[in-house]
Amino acid sequence: MYRLIRYSQPLATSAVRSPWTGFDREINSFLAAAFSDTARSIPVSVHEDKDNLQVSAELPGVERADISIELLDDTLSLSATRKQGEQVLSFARSFSLPYAVQADKVAATYENGILRLTLPKAEAAKPRKIALN
Repeated sequence: MYRLIRYSQPLATSAVRSPWTGFDREINSFLAAAFSDTARSIPVSVHEDKDNLQVSAELPGVERADISIELLDDTLSLSATRKQGEQVLSFARSFSLPYAVQADKVAATYENGILRLTLPKAEAAKPRKIALN
């Protein structure tokens, strides 16, 4: 008959590390995310063609007046609030753009809960053909 020998790491399983280590932290993190006033993330998709970056964001139930769009250097920031009964939910998303864009030519539309942005690439970011000599 064979006897199995359990492999253990005595220092890792001793009083130094109990099975409850980190449990409080995980529970507090979960509760903070679920019930805090912190902003929730906005689902966003980004597509690129040769001249533009196209950004689409899902904002169902949000009024047009409650949407904020900011572009600072290469960072695009979207934020919105939605009233749900007596509760006000905040949503936010910021990310760095992969290219410089022409800030004065950015176009935005909002229809059926979808925010669409067209960000024209700056001339330096557009591909150029180079002729061989």
